[in-house]
Amino acid sequence: MSKEVKFSLVFRDMWQSAGKYVPRVDQLIKVAPAIIKMGCFDRVETNGGGFEQVNLLFGENPNNAVRQWTKPFNEAGIQTHMLDRALNGLRMSPVPADVRKLFYKVKKKQGTDITRTFCGLNDTRNIIPSIGYAHDGGMISQCSLCITSSPIHTVEYYTKIAKELIDAGCDEICLKDMAGIGRPDFLGKLTANIKAIKDITIQYHSHAGPGFNMASILEVCKAGCDYVDVGMEPLSWGTGHADVIAVQSMLKDAGFKVKEINMEAYMEVRTLIQEMMNDFLGYYIPSRNRLMNSLLIGPGLPGGMMGSLMTDLETNLETINKWKEKNGKPTLTQDQLLIKLFDEVKYVWPMMGYPCLVTPFSQYVKNMALMNVMQMEKGKERWSMIADDIWDMLLGKSGKLPGTLAPELVAIAKEQGREFHDEDPQSNYPDALDTFREEMKKEGWDLGQDDEELFELAMHPQQYRAYKSGKAKAEFEADLAEKKAKKNTSGGEMSFPQTVTVDVNGEKYKVTIGANDSSAASNAPAAASAAPGEGNELASPLEGKFYLVKNSNEAAVKVGDTVKKGQVVCYVEAMKTFNAIASEWDGVVTEICLTSGSSVSEDDIIMKIK
Repeated sequence: MSKEVKFSLVFRDMWQSAGKYVPRVDQLIKVAPAIIKMGCFDRVETNGGGFEQVNLLFGENPNNAVRQWTKPFNEAGIQTHMLDRALNGLRMSPVPADVRKLFYKVKKKQGTDITRTFCGLNDTRNIIPSIGYAHDGGMISQCSLCITSSPIHTVEYYTKIAKELIDAGCDEICLKDMAGIGRPDFLGKLTANIKAIKDITIQYHSHAGPGFNMASILEVCKAGCDYVDVGMEPLSWGTGHADVIAVQSMLKDAGFKVKEINMEAYMEVRTLIQEMMNDFLGYYIPSRNRLMNSLLIGPGLPGGMMGSLMTDLETNLETINKWKEKNGKPTLTQDQLLIKLFDEVKYVWPMMGYPCLVTPFSQYVKNMALMNVMQMEKGKERWSMIADDIWDMLLGKSGKLPGTLAPELVAIAKEQGREFHDEDPQSNYPDALDTFREEMKKEGWDLGQDDEELFELAMHPQQYRAYKSGKAKAEFEADLAEKKAKKNTSGGEMSFPQTVTVDVNGEKYKVTIGANDSSAASNAPAAASAAPGEGNELASPLEGKFYLVKNSNEAAVKVGDTVKKGQVVCYVEAMKTFNAIASEWDGVVTEICLTSGSSVSEDDIIMKIK
């Protein structure tokens, strides 16, 4: 009897690999019955990773979205699965153990069956606790091997990790080929090795971008793979996933048992996806992400990150070219910047210890490479600005690097008095739920069904606060209005500034938008800072979001505080990492020029110190 291969529709990742946002809950509910009617899916990826953060970013409650989105699949007997970043949970930075434990209980109650846990360092100390947390919450524990191609990431390396995870009690193994650069022969041998350890369920996840993945799918299935992740038009191929039609046809021809596709339902889902793109999601999907590109083989950047990378690059290019124009230098094109970035990723990756290029470490390596490029384009030195989260990875605070850190980075760490770590990474992040409970009590916020609102605040503090205040939705509506106005105005340009009015839960917000200025919206006047002060002007070294603190347990610098040269006084969040900004002088803070959460451009004055 021929072996059966089952399909999982990675609906969340289809969107994340294409652009910045995911559909609203009303759109998800509308498309779910048509996906079920297609008849070919045994699993659907419904949430996890960036899904819940971006819900908050455009002002939607992710807990409500997950409950309503998983419900029709639960009723149809289709398993739902989600992405879990191990030590980092659903975010870019490490999560306390008590928040991780609550995470699994909440998601099971919301209708998620399977948690796909991965660590970009493949450090089993970060993954194994999730097996127990998942089982305690009633979920299936699927543990991932993050696949990449380097001198140290061998078949033997991955086989050893798989055995550790199987011995620790995981229910399934995922080959997470997040950049699609796993070589077909390599993946076939690895699949066979894992099946030789134990006849455990194996699911293969890959992205189409570099061009290997159809061959890889065939090889892993021949070696015993049980489930294959697939996408569908108009969000398949490119930085996304192989289309289910092509995969089904290939495997059927090779003699595998596969389910038939209801093509009428396929076309219905395809049409609904296009409607979502036409509504607002298409404004956040760069056209390049619809293309396959073998240049991705070199840097090995993951498909899920490429969705936002091209959008980010537009801002980075503008920042670099503003500086170049001001200093009489030739400007760059986006292609030139992209090639410089890809080359720099290839250069810095081995120096940074070969972390697998998957969230958050792909962002750390890419951000480091991009920061180097930006600094060097302005005549500064490589490694002149390294974000705290990147340092945590380099120093071992997030887990053990697969490779060896370059001597020059070790030297910089010692020069700055930074300590290396070899303890269990979780021990660096103490329990925090009681602190967040107190905050919710103080704010008068409901903990939510099954403590799900408490979980959301604890997992995404900054985004949740912006969601609750209405600021997130107001800023999203303003940004979308700007994008639509640019597209609809002849020549693709509009005059600035423009003021738009947006409605958030019945409250009206006036938001002023400008070509290179983004004003925060709020339902009250911005908090008044001290009267404009005297002294040295501390400028932002990059574009992003301004925050006085990055964690709720930090004390914010205030006007009147005495600070020392080199002391961290605030942060700029850019490219999903918090970049510490230090005072350049000894002195007293005489003015804080921005409110926390405000957008800031490079060279904007953020603080005055006398």
